[in-house]
Formats: sequence, C-alpha cells, structure tokens
Amino acid sequence: MLKNKEIVLGVCGGIAAYKAVAFTRYLVKAGSRVRVVMTRAAERFVGPMTFEALSGYPVWTRMFDRRAGEAFPHIAWAESANAVVIIPATGNIIGKIANGIADDALTTFLLAVSAPVLVCPSMNMRMYENPRVQKNMAVLREGGMHLVEAASGPLACGEEGIGRLADLETIMEGLMGILSVQDLSGSHVLVTAGPTREFMDPVRFVSNPSTGKMGYALARVAKRRGAEVVLVSGPTCLSPPQGVEFIGVQSAREMYDAVMGRVTHRSIVIKAAAVCDWRPTAVYDQKLKKAQGLIPEIAFEPTPDILKTLGEAKTGQVLVGFAAETENVTENAAAKLGAKNLDMIVANPVGSVDSGFGADTNQATLLFKDGDQQSLPLYSKERLAEIILDKVVAFRAKA
Repeated sequence: MLKNKEIVLGVCGGIAAYKAVAFTRYLVKAGSRVRVVMTRAAERFVGPMTFEALSGYPVWTRMFDRRAGEAFPHIAWAESANAVVIIPATGNIIGKIANGIADDALTTFLLAVSAPVLVCPSMNMRMYENPRVQKNMAVLREGGMHLVEAASGPLACGEEGIGRLADLETIMEGLMGILSVQDLSGSHVLVTAGPTREFMDPVRFVSNPSTGKMGYALARVAKRRGAEVVLVSGPTCLSPPQGVEFIGVQSAREMYDAVMGRVTHRSIVIKAAAVCDWRPTAVYDQKLKKAQGLIPEIAFEPTPDILKTLGEAKTGQVLVGFAAETENVTENAAAKLGAKNLDMIVANPVGSVDSGFGADTNQATLLFKDGDQQSLPLYSKERLAEIILDKVVAFRAKA
C-alpha cells in the first residue's frame, strides 16, 4: 500500500521529533517517497541532514528556500502528495492549522494540500488537556483531518500522563487507514481468530497450532477500510488491532456464545478461527499426577459447530469460512462450503513452513457458492486479507 506513495512528513519542535527519524526509515523501507518539511523549532531537536540522508531528498525548512527543489514547493508538494503526516504535532502547530494561520513553510503547505492529513500530537499532559488545545483538535477533525490520539505514560518533563507520541506502529496503521479505500464504511464486521483450548484438567488442554495471524490481519484490514469490527479471538500472542472491539475467549463454547451474542447486527462474518472439534467429556478438578501410575482414559464429545449454526441462522449476512486441510484441500473445502451454507470459503493447505498455522504467509484457493474458484499464489496474510475483503465487497455489490 505504501510502495511508490509520496508521503510528506511535517516535523515540529517537540522532544518526540527524534521519532520522526525512525518513522522516515519505516516509510522508505516500505517503498515510499518521503519529503520532509521542518519548522524552525524542529531543527533545535533534529538536524535536516538526518532526514536528507534517510529520504534521499532535500528537506524544506524555510518558506523561500529554493533547496526544496521547486520554485513553489508549497504548491508542487501539495499537488504530488498522497498523504501528509505531522509528527510530532505540537500545541502550537495544531492551533495554527485550526485557525488557518500560514506563517512558515509547513503551515503554508498545509493550506494548499488536499491529500489526507494525519496529525500526531505530542506535548505535556496539561497542555494536551488544555481546553483550547482540545477545541483546536476538534476543529481539525471537523475539517476532515485525522488525528492519532496521544498515548499515556512517562513524559520527557518527568511527569506521567497523557501526551506521549503514539507508538510508531499505531501511527503507521493510521497512515494505512487514510490511504485505504473506505469501501467498508458503514459495515459491521465480525471476525474470529486463533485457536480454542479444551481443558482436561487445570493445566492440560487439547488445542492446535493456530497463532491467529490470519484473523487478526482480516480484522486490521477491515478496520482500515472503514468497517466497525468485532474480533473474537482465542489465546494468541498478538496485540489486538487498533480501534477494534476485542473479545478474548478460551474454549469453543465461549467462542460460540460470544459470536452468537453479537452476530445479529453484523453484515459480514468471517470465521478464521481454528476451533477444536472435540472436547473432553469430563474435566478433572485437580492436576492429573504422573506419579499415580495411571494413564487416564479421556473421552471426547463434539464442540458446538459455530460455522454451521451461523449458516443455518443466516439472515442476509455475508458468511465466509476457512478450511485448513492436509489433503484433498479444494474437495474438502467445497463440501464444507455447501454443508454450512457459506457464501465463500478460503481453503489453505497446512503442514508446510510457509502456509497455514504459524506462518506469516498463506497459500489459498477461494471457493464461492456459485461454483467459481480462484487459486492464489503465496501471499502475506495481510495481502490475502485484502483480497478476501475485495471479494466480499464484490459479492455484496452483486447481491
């Protein structure tokens, strides 16, 4: 998404200016063309040469400085920019933008640009909570700019509270969001992810190797594209995507209850979780001791079939399932597609190091209820999530 995009980075005079250096590296590594415009105060914290070395382009620091590369950079840069990120955004710059003041290179450029702007505040907590600053930020939102809320924690002044620059990963996700087509705006999406655990005693359980990466990618991309997202997840080591309602569960029964309690108001349901098909019929209250010399006999019973129940109760939702298979991948997925009344199923082979459980990539075949199929090459799970959601949008357009 960021490859070949022109991103203008506005750097202001705050202690977090050094983090703009790392953000520049992120963007360049992602294939973006980065242009940097700095306020005079920002130069007191980070030198322009640092950004020039990382971006490969001259840095614009003065309104009438021709080193920026164009006679009128505030117009030329505004016309070519795909997005603008202001990091860190001080109370001063937020006030100027909110009131249409253009007295330096950055504020003049911002009056001319029509590309989406992401403002990333950073300041002392009392400054951040000042009613005037809050009002100015509200004005920016009302005017169509996007803000990344400041984080809480230790501040440079020694105090602790809200006002820290948000994590760079959060800012990057915000940038991806403003660059994404908002074709899921107004949609309510429910995604399941990760494994379930079926305990036999307080320390032992039956589970599977799912890491939740595919489901989390789907939730993250759906949020970027404007959807209201609920993510129901079994135990994983992943952090929930920003802006997503997160519900953590352990067992198949807990996932069933969480999904069925929220599915009514969802227009799209994507069940990417790897739910255990069986659970022990009895759960021991105490840990089974090896020293007892007995091998316990564990009987199993089926867990609730969440996907089948969703298919039977479907009332206009788009329902997407997953089939992780070790053999006859498309045949088994096709049978599941029909038996569970799905609109689409994602069939992927498991057992290899680059596809399925634990991998950052996935190889998949998409099967549709009209009989169509599409085999995809090996993609990152995030790229596969984008394709799956493209297909969901196209299906809804035809319905």
